[in-house]
Amino acid sequence: MQYMGLNEIREKFLSFMESKGHLRLPSFSLIPQGDKSLLLINSGMAPMKPYFTGEQEPPRHRVTTCQKCIRTGDIENVGKTARHGTYFEMLGNFSFGDYFKEEAIAWSWEFLTEVMGIPADRLYPSIYVDDEEAFEIWNKQIGIPEERIFRFGKEDNFWEHGSGPCGPCSEIYFDRGEKYGCGKPGCTVGCDCDRYMEVWNNVFSQFDNDGHNNYTELKQKNIDTGMGLERLACVMQDVDSLFDVDTVRNITDHVTRISGKSYGQDYKTDVSLRVITDHIRSTVMMICDGVIPSNEGRGYVLRRLLRRAARHGKLLGIDKPFLYQVCDTVIQENAGAYPTLLEKQDYIRKVIQVEEERFDATVDAGLSILNEMIAKVKESGKTELPAEDTFKLHDTYGFPIDLTIEILEEQGMTTNRDGFDALIQEQKERSREDRKRMGDVGWVSEDLGLDKSMQTEFCGYDSLTSESEVLALISEGESTDAVRGEGTKVTVVLDHTPFYAEMGGQVPDHGTISHGDCVVAIDNVQKSGDGRIYLHSGVLKSGMLSRGDTVNCTVDKERRQAICRSHTATHLLQQALRQVIGSHVEQAGSYTDADHVRFDFTHFAAMTPEEISKVEEIVNDAILEGMEVVTEVLPIEEAKKKGAMALFGEKYGEFVRVVQAGDFSVEFCGGTHLDNTAKAGMFKIVSEASVAAGVRRIEALTGREVTKMIRNMDSMLNEAASVLKTSPSEIIARTTAIMEEIRTMSKDIAGLNDKLANMQLADLFNVSRDIGGIDVIATKLNVTPEIMRSMGDAIKEKKSNVVAVLSIVPAPNKVQLLCVVGKDALAKGAHAGKIIKEVAKLCGGGGGGRPDSASAGGKKPEQLEDALEAVNNIVASMVK
Repeated sequence: MQYMGLNEIREKFLSFMESKGHLRLPSFSLIPQGDKSLLLINSGMAPMKPYFTGEQEPPRHRVTTCQKCIRTGDIENVGKTARHGTYFEMLGNFSFGDYFKEEAIAWSWEFLTEVMGIPADRLYPSIYVDDEEAFEIWNKQIGIPEERIFRFGKEDNFWEHGSGPCGPCSEIYFDRGEKYGCGKPGCTVGCDCDRYMEVWNNVFSQFDNDGHNNYTELKQKNIDTGMGLERLACVMQDVDSLFDVDTVRNITDHVTRISGKSYGQDYKTDVSLRVITDHIRSTVMMICDGVIPSNEGRGYVLRRLLRRAARHGKLLGIDKPFLYQVCDTVIQENAGAYPTLLEKQDYIRKVIQVEEERFDATVDAGLSILNEMIAKVKESGKTELPAEDTFKLHDTYGFPIDLTIEILEEQGMTTNRDGFDALIQEQKERSREDRKRMGDVGWVSEDLGLDKSMQTEFCGYDSLTSESEVLALISEGESTDAVRGEGTKVTVVLDHTPFYAEMGGQVPDHGTISHGDCVVAIDNVQKSGDGRIYLHSGVLKSGMLSRGDTVNCTVDKERRQAICRSHTATHLLQQALRQVIGSHVEQAGSYTDADHVRFDFTHFAAMTPEEISKVEEIVNDAILEGMEVVTEVLPIEEAKKKGAMALFGEKYGEFVRVVQAGDFSVEFCGGTHLDNTAKAGMFKIVSEASVAAGVRRIEALTGREVTKMIRNMDSMLNEAASVLKTSPSEIIARTTAIMEEIRTMSKDIAGLNDKLANMQLADLFNVSRDIGGIDVIATKLNVTPEIMRSMGDAIKEKKSNVVAVLSIVPAPNKVQLLCVVGKDALAKGAHAGKIIKEVAKLCGGGGGGRPDSASAGGKKPEQLEDALEAVNNIVASMVK
């Protein structure tokens, strides 16, 4: 076999499958789209589920990919062996109702033996025990002898991963040679040793698993092929493990250069090097695909990987952030296949660096506390850390439970994980109860005793009024047939409504529901927990409302228009941010109110004033251009082709609502919008700040709120100009001139203070007392604090053998004290800080300071005279 690099293998596979009529698709994002059964993409077929089930039409019925995958089920074993890893690439060829077993088996054999040049006598196929069709193809068509074809049961040769397509499979094993074997007489394909390694898996997708092991025949028979790229590279490079493959080993080598350690000489060192190498590969790819560190979901997986890698860096003696440097090698080795890595390189580095720095702050405090806890448990002769301690580490100090468990294992200890989980659950329940006490209007309809078939249709995109039927009324938390009495709070359920319910960051509509002399002022609209009905909450202003009434619904038009201005401006803002600070910008949250925008986005540095100004300019240009805003419902694939931006992690159906502002912005959105950008009026950013690690927040105004702000600023400018006795256009010049006058006067005042201080110094020395050879001055002055400080400095300069306690009473119930000590007095034992502390106590205060100068305060001016009298005795007690 000829040596072949990992990147070359990837390209050869994809090109080979293209020659067989397959469409080459880029790797899908690691963030599953529309599949809540997965946290992260973990196989080549996972993003293809809708094609396999027939829910969606694939771009072609023959497709090939190299898919980025992450699996963290064996994370504790990563590093401990050279076989485990969290990140890998899966080569795959897929047929959606096109070819089946015959072609799939033939092409797998052709690629391995002819393109890769692997000797046929080192390859062994396996089949599902009952799959006679696959046996016939291998035996009769490919020519593999029966004794070289292995039959295995469902555990080994029936592929399924949670819910979705599944079926029997046929694997191909490579014989790595006797040096990898266990030496047992019966060692063959299927042995647990490392000699026979699976390199190819042909899955014949015939069934759909609903997640509960209920199987149904698929509408179409499919092929799902999976071949680990790193595994095949091990074969073609004749190396022991994925950590020895060229592109992966280059990452390890970078870590060894930083740590000064060598790979392959010490087990513990190798464990840490492998953990870092694997985890940095995963984290770089996850961040590139839009995952940001957090404490839940895939964000927690990312944080756990980064922090685990950072800790192993500390075990190697690396005491500063370093992973952000290693990510450069990961990007360099993978950029050919994934060019987006280069586009987002700076962003990826920043995310990793910030998370490393945060972990440094967390781990130092947490480790110290954990070590104290471990020592205490060991002293008691036990080996289990109480769940309360692990919870305290997690909840109070932010120390990850996984890291706690890992460190405990290294110490031969455990913790009560079930107890920890129970405490976490209790905390969640407390939070849930708190939310209930605060008032949660997102009820589930069943809790209110409403008909489960009840449903509200939204008609508010096209109209702000409707004639609707009252399906249900809720008052005081219970369903009722009628409500009466002015001021009664009521929630109304309608068959259809023009009122937009709060969702997607957009606030709900306000307005009225009326019927004859009955008027309900609506100030809140929410969807029920199951999403079927709209709950219109408000106050009955007059009359009586009954179930079954036909009512007139009217949305507050002016308020709706103001909300539309904000929502359309939010879309323009996101696009402007991507243009100015980078394509890594993703929406992390938003709040759209009447002429007010709050937009959270992924970015790891404060925006500069220039960037903020540029973003604002781009948004206002888009508004002034008067672009038509078009909303349409499209098949999701067509929407993606138009370049519509989607929210990461959001589930979208077969059809999506797309909002497009000219050629400037295209997004998936269910909110309400203007029909032309010009109607937004104006856009003004009022603040930009951090709200979380890697998340920034912009607050902005639109429409009438901008004009209101301009009026307020004009008013303040005119008032300031009046105070300064100038015109608004001359405020800066006038203010500059006044500041210069103030600086000049300050210098003059400082000079006068010095003169006043010098004039009073002679008098002070005349009233000094000799205490143990030291001149002691203790007096009350009628000067400013500044002059008192100047006098203290002058006393020290004029005499070295002096102790002076100066005081003033600048306000009722306030004493200020200053003590200075000359060099010779210091040598004799006088200490300004100690003297002032004793004097201040006698005035009802406290203070201290340096040996040569100290200040203090007091609250009892009436005791100042007695305190000054005590100075002589205080000094006398100190001098030698």
